[in-house]
Amino acid sequence: MTSSLAIPLQDPTSVERLADTVLPTRHGTFRMTAYRDDVAQEHVVLSVGLSDEDSPGRHVGRAPLVRVHSECLTGDALGSRRCDCGEQLQQALHLIMEDGYGALVYVGGHEGRGIGLVEKLRAYELQDAGVDTVDANLRLGHDADQRTYGQTAAMLEDLGIGEIRLLSSNPAKQEALTELGVRVVSRQSLIVPRRPENAAYLRTKRERMGHDPESMDEWQALLQGDEVLTTGQLTERYADLVRPDGPRVIAQLGQSMDGFIASRTGDAVFVTGEEDREHLHRLRALVDAVVVGAATAVADDPQLTVRAVPGPQPTRVVLDPGGALPSDARLLTDGAAPTVWVVGRGVDAGPVGDHVEVATWDGEGAMDPAGVLSLLRERGLERVLVEGGGRLVTAFVEAGQVDRLYLTVAPVLIGDGVPGLRLAGTDRLADALRPPVVRRWQAGEDMVTELDLAATRTT
Repeated sequence: MTSSLAIPLQDPTSVERLADTVLPTRHGTFRMTAYRDDVAQEHVVLSVGLSDEDSPGRHVGRAPLVRVHSECLTGDALGSRRCDCGEQLQQALHLIMEDGYGALVYVGGHEGRGIGLVEKLRAYELQDAGVDTVDANLRLGHDADQRTYGQTAAMLEDLGIGEIRLLSSNPAKQEALTELGVRVVSRQSLIVPRRPENAAYLRTKRERMGHDPESMDEWQALLQGDEVLTTGQLTERYADLVRPDGPRVIAQLGQSMDGFIASRTGDAVFVTGEEDREHLHRLRALVDAVVVGAATAVADDPQLTVRAVPGPQPTRVVLDPGGALPSDARLLTDGAAPTVWVVGRGVDAGPVGDHVEVATWDGEGAMDPAGVLSLLRERGLERVLVEGGGRLVTAFVEAGQVDRLYLTVAPVLIGDGVPGLRLAGTDRLADALRPPVVRRWQAGEDMVTELDLAATRTT
Protein backbone atom coordinates (compact mmCIF):
# COMPACT_ATOMS: atom_id res chain seq x y z
CA MET A 1 0.00 0.00 0.00
CA THR A 2 1.43 3.39 -0.98
CA SER A 3 0.27 6.93 -0.49
CA SER A 4 0.40 10.03 -2.63
CA LEU A 5 -0.31 12.21 0.42
CA ALA A 6 3.11 12.11 2.06
CA ILE A 7 3.24 15.88 2.56
CA PRO A 8 5.15 17.10 5.64
CA LEU A 9 3.05 19.09 8.08
CA GLN A 10 3.83 22.77 7.70
CA ASP A 11 5.34 24.37 10.76
CA PRO A 12 3.28 27.38 11.86
CA THR A 13 5.13 30.22 13.51
CA SER A 14 2.30 32.49 14.70
CA VAL A 15 -1.29 32.34 15.94
CA GLU A 16 -4.24 34.67 16.19
CA ARG A 17 -6.56 34.59 19.19
CA LEU A 18 -10.16 34.38 17.98
CA ALA A 19 -12.34 33.65 21.03
CA ASP A 20 -12.19 33.51 24.83
CA THR A 21 -14.97 31.77 26.75
CA VAL A 22 -15.57 29.18 29.48
CA LEU A 23 -16.16 25.44 29.23
CA PRO A 24 -17.85 23.54 32.08
CA THR A 25 -16.62 19.91 32.19
CA ARG A 26 -16.90 17.00 34.59
CA HIS A 27 -13.49 18.03 35.93
CA GLY A 28 -14.48 21.65 36.54
CA THR A 29 -14.87 24.86 34.54
CA PHE A 30 -11.99 25.85 32.29
CA ARG A 31 -11.24 29.04 30.44
CA MET A 32 -11.31 28.09 26.74
CA THR A 33 -9.31 30.11 24.24
CA ALA A 34 -9.52 29.54 20.47
CA TYR A 35 -6.69 30.15 18.02
CA ARG A 36 -5.98 29.92 14.30
CA ASP A 37 -2.38 29.63 13.12
CA ASP A 38 -0.73 30.94 9.96
CA VAL A 39 -1.34 27.70 8.05
CA ALA A 40 -5.10 27.83 8.81
CA GLN A 41 -5.18 25.13 11.50
CA GLU A 42 -7.46 25.76 14.49
CA HIS A 43 -6.56 24.98 18.10
CA VAL A 44 -7.90 25.54 21.61
CA VAL A 45 -6.35 25.97 25.05
CA LEU A 46 -8.24 24.93 28.20
CA SER A 47 -6.70 26.67 31.19
CA VAL A 48 -7.24 27.33 34.87
CA GLY A 49 -5.58 29.88 37.13
CA LEU A 50 -3.83 31.79 34.35
CA SER A 51 -5.92 34.94 34.83
CA ASP A 52 -5.89 35.63 38.54
CA GLU A 53 -6.37 39.34 39.05
CA ASP A 54 -8.15 38.69 42.34
CA SER A 55 -5.07 37.03 43.88
CA PRO A 56 -1.96 38.67 42.44
CA GLY A 57 1.23 36.78 43.14
CA ARG A 58 -0.54 33.57 44.05
CA HIS A 59 1.59 31.50 41.67
CA VAL A 60 4.88 33.37 42.00
CA GLY A 61 7.80 30.98 41.64
CA ARG A 62 5.64 28.19 40.27
CA ALA A 63 5.35 27.19 36.62
CA PRO A 64 1.95 26.10 35.28
CA LEU A 65 1.25 22.43 34.60
CA VAL A 66 0.85 22.09 30.82
CA ARG A 67 -0.28 19.21 28.64
CA VAL A 68 0.28 19.51 24.88
CA HIS A 69 -2.34 17.13 23.49
CA SER A 70 -2.45 16.12 19.83
CA GLU A 71 -5.84 15.94 18.15
CA CYS A 72 -7.15 12.34 18.02
CA LEU A 73 -10.74 11.95 16.85
CA THR A 74 -10.81 8.20 17.37
CA GLY A 75 -9.44 8.31 20.90
CA ASP A 76 -10.69 11.64 22.23
CA ALA A 77 -14.22 11.65 20.80
CA LEU A 78 -14.99 8.05 19.86
CA GLY A 79 -13.37 6.31 22.81
CA SER A 80 -10.98 4.13 20.79
CA ARG A 81 -8.87 1.68 22.76
CA ARG A 82 -6.32 1.25 19.98
CA CYS A 83 -4.48 4.16 21.59
CA ASP A 84 -4.38 5.82 25.01
CA CYS A 85 -5.17 9.34 23.79
CA GLY A 86 -8.69 9.69 25.14
CA GLU A 87 -7.77 8.45 28.60
CA GLN A 88 -4.69 10.68 28.65
CA LEU A 89 -6.85 13.66 27.69
CA GLN A 90 -9.29 13.12 30.55
CA GLN A 91 -6.55 12.37 33.07
CA ALA A 92 -4.66 15.50 32.03
CA LEU A 93 -7.75 17.68 32.45
CA HIS A 94 -8.31 16.19 35.88
CA LEU A 95 -4.71 16.78 36.98
CA ILE A 96 -4.64 20.35 35.68
CA MET A 97 -7.90 21.24 37.39
CA GLU A 98 -6.74 19.55 40.60
CA ASP A 99 -3.48 21.53 40.47
CA GLY A 100 -5.41 24.75 39.88
CA TYR A 101 -2.74 26.33 37.70
CA GLY A 102 -2.16 25.09 34.17
CA ALA A 103 -3.35 24.54 30.64
CA LEU A 104 -4.14 21.85 28.13
CA VAL A 105 -3.10 22.88 24.63
CA TYR A 106 -5.25 20.92 22.18
CA VAL A 107 -3.36 20.98 18.89
CA GLY A 108 -5.36 20.61 15.68
CA GLY A 109 -3.77 18.99 12.62
CA HIS A 110 -1.88 16.43 14.70
CA GLU A 111 -4.17 13.49 13.88
CA GLY A 112 -2.11 10.31 13.48
CA ARG A 113 1.10 12.11 14.55
CA GLY A 114 0.51 14.63 11.81
CA ILE A 115 -0.49 12.40 8.86
CA GLY A 116 -4.23 13.13 9.01
CA LEU A 117 -7.33 11.10 9.82
CA VAL A 118 -7.69 9.11 6.58
CA GLU A 119 -4.00 8.25 6.49
CA LYS A 120 -4.18 7.17 10.14
CA LEU A 121 -7.00 4.78 9.30
CA ARG A 122 -4.96 3.41 6.39
CA ALA A 123 -2.13 2.89 8.89
CA TYR A 124 -4.63 1.02 11.07
CA GLU A 125 -5.24 -1.36 8.17
CA LEU A 126 -1.54 -2.17 8.07
CA GLN A 127 -1.49 -2.60 11.85
CA ASP A 128 -4.38 -5.05 11.54
CA ALA A 129 -2.00 -7.17 9.45
CA GLY A 130 0.69 -7.08 12.15
CA VAL A 131 2.73 -3.97 11.26
CA ASP A 132 3.57 -1.69 14.21
CA THR A 133 2.62 1.97 14.30
CA VAL A 134 6.04 3.28 13.24
CA ASP A 135 6.44 0.97 10.25
CA ALA A 136 2.83 1.57 9.20
CA ASN A 137 3.51 5.30 8.84
CA LEU A 138 6.78 4.65 7.02
CA ARG A 139 5.15 2.24 4.54
CA LEU A 140 2.62 4.93 3.68
CA GLY A 141 5.44 7.34 2.85
CA HIS A 142 5.27 9.40 6.03
CA ASP A 143 7.74 10.06 8.79
CA ALA A 144 7.20 8.13 12.00
CA ASP A 145 6.15 11.43 13.61
CA GLN A 146 5.40 14.54 11.53
CA ARG A 147 4.13 16.81 14.28
CA THR A 148 5.56 20.27 14.79
CA TYR A 149 5.04 22.60 17.76
CA GLY A 150 5.48 26.14 16.52
CA GLN A 151 1.79 26.80 17.08
CA THR A 152 2.07 25.52 20.68
CA ALA A 153 4.94 27.85 21.51
CA ALA A 154 3.01 30.76 19.96
CA MET A 155 -0.14 29.99 22.00
CA LEU A 156 1.84 29.72 25.23
CA GLU A 157 3.53 33.03 24.48
CA ASP A 158 0.15 34.66 23.82
CA LEU A 159 -1.04 33.44 27.22
CA GLY A 160 2.07 34.84 28.92
CA ILE A 161 3.56 31.42 29.66
CA GLY A 162 7.33 31.25 29.31
CA GLU A 163 8.07 28.23 31.49
CA ILE A 164 6.04 25.11 32.16
CA ARG A 165 5.84 21.87 34.05
CA LEU A 166 5.25 19.53 31.12
CA LEU A 167 2.74 16.70 31.52
CA SER A 168 4.01 14.17 28.98
CA SER A 169 5.68 10.78 28.70
CA ASN A 170 7.40 11.82 25.46
CA PRO A 171 10.92 13.30 25.91
CA ALA A 172 10.91 14.39 22.23
CA LYS A 173 8.06 16.77 22.98
CA GLN A 174 10.12 18.42 25.71
CA GLU A 175 13.08 18.75 23.33
CA ALA A 176 10.91 20.32 20.61
CA LEU A 177 9.40 22.89 22.97
CA THR A 178 12.80 23.74 24.44
CA GLU A 179 14.18 24.40 20.94
CA LEU A 180 11.25 26.78 20.39
CA GLY A 181 12.14 28.82 23.49
CA VAL A 182 9.73 27.30 26.03
CA ARG A 183 11.52 26.61 29.30
CA VAL A 184 10.48 23.18 30.60
CA VAL A 185 11.35 23.24 34.30
CA SER A 186 10.17 19.66 34.85
CA ARG A 187 8.43 16.85 33.04
CA GLN A 188 5.87 14.55 34.66
CA SER A 189 4.99 11.30 32.92
CA LEU A 190 1.37 10.73 32.03
CA ILE A 191 0.88 6.98 31.96
CA VAL A 192 -2.63 5.55 32.00
CA PRO A 193 -3.39 1.83 32.49
CA ARG A 194 -2.76 -0.19 29.36
CA ARG A 195 -5.46 -2.33 27.80
CA PRO A 196 -5.23 -5.53 25.77
CA GLU A 197 -6.23 -3.58 22.66
CA ASN A 198 -3.39 -1.05 22.93
CA ALA A 199 -0.58 -3.05 24.59
CA ALA A 200 1.39 -3.41 21.34
CA TYR A 201 0.88 0.28 20.50
CA LEU A 202 2.21 1.37 23.89
CA ARG A 203 5.14 -1.02 23.65
CA THR A 204 6.11 0.48 20.29
CA LYS A 205 5.96 4.01 21.74
CA ARG A 206 8.34 2.97 24.51
CA GLU A 207 10.74 0.81 22.48
CA ARG A 208 10.89 2.70 19.17
CA MET A 209 9.87 6.27 19.99
CA GLY A 210 11.59 6.76 23.34
CA HIS A 211 8.50 7.26 25.51
CA ASP A 212 8.86 6.75 29.25
CA PRO A 213 8.67 3.15 30.44
CA GLU A 214 6.18 1.96 33.00
CA SER A 215 9.07 1.88 35.42
CA MET A 216 7.06 1.36 38.58
CA ASP A 217 3.68 -0.12 39.23
CA GLU A 218 1.32 2.66 40.28
CA TRP A 219 0.20 0.91 43.45
CA GLN A 220 3.78 0.05 44.45
CA ALA A 221 4.73 3.70 44.00
CA LEU A 222 1.93 4.74 46.33
CA LEU A 223 2.94 2.15 48.92
CA GLN A 224 6.49 3.45 48.87
CA GLY A 225 5.27 7.00 49.34
CA ASP A 226 7.34 8.08 46.36
CA GLU A 227 6.67 11.16 44.29
CA VAL A 228 4.26 9.43 41.94
CA LEU A 229 5.33 10.07 38.37
CA THR A 230 2.77 7.76 36.83
CA THR A 231 -0.83 8.80 36.99
CA GLY A 232 -4.01 6.81 36.99
CA GLN A 233 -7.10 5.84 38.89
CA LEU A 234 -5.29 4.66 42.03
CA THR A 235 -3.15 7.80 42.19
CA GLU A 236 -6.27 9.92 41.85
CA ARG A 237 -7.97 8.15 44.74
CA TYR A 238 -5.16 7.55 47.20
CA ALA A 239 -2.22 9.90 46.58
CA ASP A 240 -3.45 12.30 49.28
CA LEU A 241 -2.96 9.59 51.90
CA VAL A 242 0.79 9.22 51.25
CA ARG A 243 1.68 12.90 51.06
CA PRO A 244 3.50 14.29 54.11
CA ASP A 245 0.81 16.94 54.57
CA GLY A 246 -2.04 14.55 53.79
CA PRO A 247 -4.81 13.39 56.14
CA ARG A 248 -3.57 11.57 59.24
CA VAL A 249 -6.84 10.10 60.47
CA ILE A 250 -9.31 8.56 58.07
CA ALA A 251 -12.50 6.63 58.67
CA GLN A 252 -14.45 4.18 56.53
CA LEU A 253 -17.95 2.78 56.68
CA GLY A 254 -19.95 0.66 54.27
CA GLN A 255 -23.68 0.89 54.84
CA SER A 256 -27.07 0.36 53.22
CA MET A 257 -29.09 3.11 51.58
CA ASP A 258 -31.12 3.39 54.76
CA GLY A 259 -28.03 3.67 56.94
CA PHE A 260 -27.35 0.23 58.44
CA ILE A 261 -24.06 -1.70 58.53
CA ALA A 262 -25.62 -5.05 59.50
CA SER A 263 -28.99 -6.72 59.96
CA ARG A 264 -30.74 -6.75 63.35
CA THR A 265 -29.11 -10.14 64.08
CA GLY A 266 -25.68 -8.60 63.45
CA ASP A 267 -25.18 -10.31 60.10
CA ALA A 268 -22.90 -8.09 58.01
CA VAL A 269 -21.83 -10.56 55.30
CA PHE A 270 -21.76 -8.54 53.12
CA VAL A 271 -23.39 -5.12 52.92
CA THR A 272 -21.06 -3.80 50.21
CA GLY A 273 -19.46 -5.67 47.33
CA GLU A 274 -16.00 -6.94 46.41
CA GLU A 275 -14.84 -3.65 44.87
CA ASP A 276 -15.51 -1.82 48.13
CA ARG A 277 -13.67 -4.49 50.11
CA GLU A 278 -10.67 -4.04 47.81
CA HIS A 279 -10.90 -0.29 48.48
CA LEU A 280 -10.92 -0.98 52.23
CA HIS A 281 -7.83 -3.18 51.94
CA ARG A 282 -6.03 -0.41 50.04
CA LEU A 283 -6.83 1.97 52.87
CA ARG A 284 -5.44 -0.53 55.38
CA ALA A 285 -2.23 -0.88 53.38
CA LEU A 286 -1.66 2.89 53.38
CA VAL A 287 -2.00 3.48 57.15
CA ASP A 288 0.03 2.59 60.22
CA ALA A 289 -2.89 1.38 62.31
CA VAL A 290 -6.49 0.25 61.88
CA VAL A 291 -8.84 0.75 64.84
CA VAL A 292 -12.04 -1.12 65.72
CA GLY A 293 -14.27 -1.23 68.76
CA ALA A 294 -14.76 -4.30 70.91
CA ALA A 295 -18.34 -4.88 69.73
CA THR A 296 -17.18 -5.12 66.11
CA ALA A 297 -14.26 -7.36 67.04
CA VAL A 298 -16.54 -9.73 68.98
CA ALA A 299 -19.36 -9.81 66.41
CA ASP A 300 -17.25 -10.17 63.25
CA ASP A 301 -14.04 -11.82 64.53
CA PRO A 302 -12.18 -9.85 61.84
CA GLN A 303 -8.61 -10.28 60.62
CA LEU A 304 -8.07 -6.57 59.75
CA THR A 305 -5.29 -7.56 57.37
CA VAL A 306 -4.41 -6.63 53.79
CA ARG A 307 -5.37 -9.57 51.60
CA ALA A 308 -7.12 -8.23 48.50
CA VAL A 309 -4.10 -6.20 47.32
CA PRO A 310 -0.33 -6.28 47.83
CA GLY A 311 0.74 -4.19 50.79
CA PRO A 312 2.08 -4.07 54.35
CA GLN A 313 -0.04 -5.08 57.30
CA PRO A 314 -1.13 -2.26 59.61
CA THR A 315 -1.03 -2.58 63.36
CA ARG A 316 -4.45 -3.75 64.53
CA VAL A 317 -5.94 -1.84 67.46
CA VAL A 318 -8.94 -3.01 69.49
CA LEU A 319 -10.58 -0.62 71.94
CA ASP A 320 -11.99 -2.93 74.60
CA PRO A 321 -12.55 -1.18 77.95
CA GLY A 322 -14.44 -4.14 79.43
CA GLY A 323 -12.18 -6.92 78.18
CA ALA A 324 -14.94 -8.45 76.06
CA LEU A 325 -12.67 -9.90 73.36
CA PRO A 326 -12.49 -13.70 73.80
CA SER A 327 -9.08 -15.33 74.12
CA ASP A 328 -9.57 -17.30 70.91
CA ALA A 329 -10.31 -14.21 68.77
CA ARG A 330 -8.25 -14.15 65.58
CA LEU A 331 -6.82 -10.74 66.46
CA LEU A 332 -5.24 -12.32 69.55
CA THR A 333 -4.19 -15.64 68.06
CA ASP A 334 -3.32 -15.43 64.35
CA GLY A 335 -0.08 -13.41 64.54
CA ALA A 336 -0.69 -12.02 61.04
CA ALA A 337 0.03 -8.45 62.17
CA PRO A 338 1.04 -6.59 65.33
CA THR A 339 -1.95 -5.99 67.57
CA VAL A 340 -2.58 -3.48 70.35
CA TRP A 341 -5.37 -4.56 72.72
CA VAL A 342 -6.44 -1.52 74.71
CA VAL A 343 -8.31 -2.54 77.87
CA GLY A 344 -9.67 -0.70 80.89
CA ARG A 345 -8.21 -0.70 84.36
CA GLY A 346 -8.67 -3.93 86.26
CA VAL A 347 -9.21 -6.08 83.15
CA ASP A 348 -7.33 -9.38 83.33
CA ALA A 349 -6.16 -9.81 79.76
CA GLY A 350 -4.83 -13.31 80.33
CA PRO A 351 -2.17 -14.94 78.13
CA VAL A 352 -1.85 -13.50 74.61
CA GLY A 353 0.32 -14.15 71.58
CA ASP A 354 3.72 -12.55 71.15
CA HIS A 355 2.27 -10.25 68.48
CA VAL A 356 -0.13 -8.64 70.99
CA GLU A 357 0.61 -5.66 73.21
CA VAL A 358 -1.89 -5.18 76.04
CA ALA A 359 -2.25 -1.46 76.74
CA THR A 360 -4.15 -0.28 79.81
CA TRP A 361 -6.35 2.77 79.38
CA ASP A 362 -5.47 5.26 82.10
CA GLY A 363 -8.41 7.56 81.56
CA GLU A 364 -11.74 7.48 83.31
CA GLY A 365 -14.88 6.44 81.44
CA ALA A 366 -15.06 6.03 77.68
CA MET A 367 -11.94 5.92 75.56
CA ASP A 368 -12.02 9.38 74.03
CA PRO A 369 -10.81 9.63 70.40
CA ALA A 370 -8.14 12.27 71.08
CA GLY A 371 -6.68 10.12 73.87
CA VAL A 372 -6.70 7.04 71.63
CA LEU A 373 -4.81 8.89 68.91
CA SER A 374 -2.29 10.14 71.47
CA LEU A 375 -1.75 6.56 72.69
CA LEU A 376 -1.11 5.45 69.09
CA ARG A 377 1.27 8.33 68.34
CA GLU A 378 3.34 7.31 71.37
CA ARG A 379 3.85 4.02 69.54
CA GLY A 380 4.82 5.69 66.28
CA LEU A 381 1.42 5.03 64.67
CA GLU A 382 0.65 8.32 62.92
CA ARG A 383 -1.66 7.38 60.04
CA VAL A 384 -4.79 5.82 61.42
CA LEU A 385 -7.85 4.20 59.85
CA VAL A 386 -10.96 4.09 62.06
CA GLU A 387 -12.83 1.16 60.56
CA GLY A 388 -15.75 0.31 62.77
CA GLY A 389 -18.29 -0.07 63.92
CA GLY A 390 -20.77 2.70 63.44
CA ARG A 391 -20.62 3.97 67.01
CA LEU A 392 -16.83 4.20 66.98
CA VAL A 393 -16.69 6.04 63.65
CA THR A 394 -19.45 8.36 64.84
CA ALA A 395 -17.53 9.10 68.07
CA PHE A 396 -14.36 10.00 66.16
CA VAL A 397 -16.29 12.17 63.69
CA GLU A 398 -18.20 14.01 66.43
CA ALA A 399 -14.96 14.58 68.34
CA GLY A 400 -13.52 16.34 65.28
CA GLN A 401 -10.67 13.84 64.99
CA VAL A 402 -11.32 12.52 61.46
CA ASP A 403 -9.68 14.26 58.49
CA ARG A 404 -11.29 12.19 55.72
CA LEU A 405 -14.36 9.98 55.76
CA TYR A 406 -14.95 7.32 53.10
CA LEU A 407 -18.63 6.45 53.11
CA THR A 408 -19.76 3.62 50.82
CA VAL A 409 -23.49 3.21 50.18
CA ALA A 410 -24.78 -0.09 48.83
CA PRO A 411 -28.07 -0.36 46.88
CA VAL A 412 -29.79 -2.40 49.58
CA LEU A 413 -32.54 -1.55 52.07
CA ILE A 414 -32.10 -3.43 55.36
CA GLY A 415 -35.04 -1.85 57.17
CA ASP A 416 -33.79 -2.51 60.70
CA GLY A 417 -30.38 -3.38 62.02
CA VAL A 418 -27.07 -2.09 63.34
CA PRO A 419 -26.86 1.61 62.48
CA GLY A 420 -23.92 3.13 60.64
CA LEU A 421 -22.99 6.78 60.94
CA ARG A 422 -25.36 8.51 63.39
CA LEU A 423 -24.38 12.07 64.24
CA ALA A 424 -26.15 14.23 66.77
CA GLY A 425 -29.09 15.92 65.10
CA THR A 426 -29.66 19.61 64.45
CA ASP A 427 -32.88 21.59 64.67
CA ARG A 428 -32.18 23.37 61.40
CA LEU A 429 -30.84 21.97 58.16
CA ALA A 430 -28.72 25.10 57.87
CA ASP A 431 -26.74 23.86 60.89
CA ALA A 432 -26.14 20.37 59.49
CA LEU A 433 -22.58 19.28 58.76
CA ARG A 434 -21.83 19.77 55.05
CA PRO A 435 -18.27 18.60 54.41
CA PRO A 436 -16.80 19.16 50.94
CA VAL A 437 -16.86 16.13 48.65
CA VAL A 438 -13.27 15.38 47.60
CA ARG A 439 -14.30 12.73 45.06
CA ARG A 440 -16.96 10.16 44.38
CA TRP A 441 -16.72 6.94 42.41
CA GLN A 442 -18.65 3.80 41.54
CA ALA A 443 -17.35 0.58 43.10
CA GLY A 444 -19.33 -2.13 41.36
CA GLU A 445 -22.92 -1.49 42.39
CA ASP A 446 -21.84 0.64 45.37
CA MET A 447 -21.07 4.36 45.52
CA VAL A 448 -18.00 5.60 47.45
CA THR A 449 -17.95 9.21 48.62
CA GLU A 450 -14.82 10.77 50.12
CA LEU A 451 -15.59 13.67 52.46
CA ASP A 452 -13.11 16.29 53.71
CA LEU A 453 -14.06 16.59 57.38
CA ALA A 454 -10.92 18.56 58.20
CA ALA A 455 -12.34 21.45 56.14
CA THR A 456 -15.35 21.69 58.48
CA ARG A 457 -13.35 22.32 61.64
CA THR A 458 -13.55 25.77 63.21
CA THR A 459 -10.34 27.29 64.48
